Amino acid sequence: MKPLSKLEAVLWSIALPGFSQLLIGQYIKGILFVMLEFIINVKSNFNQAIMYSFLGEFEKAHLVTDYQWLMFYPCVYMFAMWDSYRFAMPSDEKLSFLPFIFGAYFVTIGLMVSPKLLIFNLFLGPVFLPMIFLIPGLLIGYLIKFILSFKYNQKNNSSK
Repeated sequence: MKPLSKLEAVLWSIALPGFSQLLIGQYIKGILFVMLEFIINVKSNFNQAIMYSFLGEFEKAHLVTDYQWLMFYPCVYMFAMWDSYRFAMPSDEKLSFLPFIFGAYFVTIGLMVSPKLLIFNLFLGPVFLPMIFLIPGLLIGYLIKFILSFKYNQKNNSSK
């Protein structure tokens, strides 16, 4: 079985959490991620919310969304992506989890504030606002990774 590149692993996980795991032969984990994604998606009415959001009907998207179920989605989604990335990354790569973790945190926060927060007086609902919150989450995760890696490398170089 051909190993996945980091990009390929993440893109398959974006398509559907668990796909990368299935491709690399981690069948139990892959099936678990697919099942979790399916259950959360159905229970939260997420596909319907996505459809309404892409049609510009943000209020309808908000009304059909079960936020109690959808709150699980960012962490499951980002963990499945990190898990597939981790399998494809070089063994000496450090702190790769940070952008994924902060992405999950910020998307969750975006989801929590999405019923109330307006951006430029626009209500973006439970799909697009959390997606926007992913950007600062990833940036902060990469920044913290960079700072910690820099400090770690400084410490190791000074002890030599």
